[in-house]
Amino acid sequence: MDAARPTRRQFVPMPRTWVVLGCVFAVLGVAAGAFGAHALRDILAAKSLEIYDTAARYQLIHALALVFTGLGAATWPNSRWRVAGGLFTLGIVVFSGSLYVLSLTGIGWLGAVTPIGGACFLAGWLIAASATLKGAVE
Repeated sequence: MDAARPTRRQFVPMPRTWVVLGCVFAVLGVAAGAFGAHALRDILAAKSLEIYDTAARYQLIHALALVFTGLGAATWPNSRWRVAGGLFTLGIVVFSGSLYVLSLTGIGWLGAVTPIGGACFLAGWLIAASATLKGAVE
């Protein structure tokens, strides 16, 4: 067997995964924002458009948080970055996702789900700070 060839499947390192995922969410956030600003402005009521804009804004902010997570994990490696990245990802899906659906469909109970995503964002930021401090000390 060739020593240079890995015998097990090699996974992409987590720092790179977070950066790529953040870039993908950023592209989708820009596209969603442009779609809202151009295609939906004459279709949605003002309140629904405001909700949609909030979803796109928080998606973009936390897409950048994922890029930061990848860079932080590469700079100060520790397992907390994985948790922070997971929370940012879950926050984008739950917070922004529920607001997109709420704004487009008017399904009111989704407003009760949105704070779960917000809590994920808050926890993600706190754990990212903790990961930075832990890595800086080591």
